[in-house]
Amino acid sequence: MPEYLVTAVVSVVLVVAVELFAWRTGLFRKPAYWLALAVVLAFQIPVDGWLTKLTAPVVRYADWTISGLRIPWDIPVEDFLFAFSMVTLTLLLWERRKEAVR
Repeated sequence: MPEYLVTAVVSVVLVVAVELFAWRTGLFRKPAYWLALAVVLAFQIPVDGWLTKLTAPVVRYADWTISGLRIPWDIPVEDFLFAFSMVTLTLLLWERRKEAVR
């Protein structure tokens, strides 16, 4: 089983579970959160697409570590999953800190 795919999926499940079952900051209900993800995606696609393009990759993944599913511009789907997890966890920590300071 592809390591990167499994790790990426587990990271998404854990981050979503932390929000829905533990911290409950309400982040997923905030339009600003979804706008932030759209901004990240808008920058991630051209940069990650250039880095991972199959014609001349700067970053190469071992075939056995990824699913092989690549969406726009040869970007491994796992990169999007990890980006979601990293951005979401960062914003969740930010929300938690705001609540603690109040």
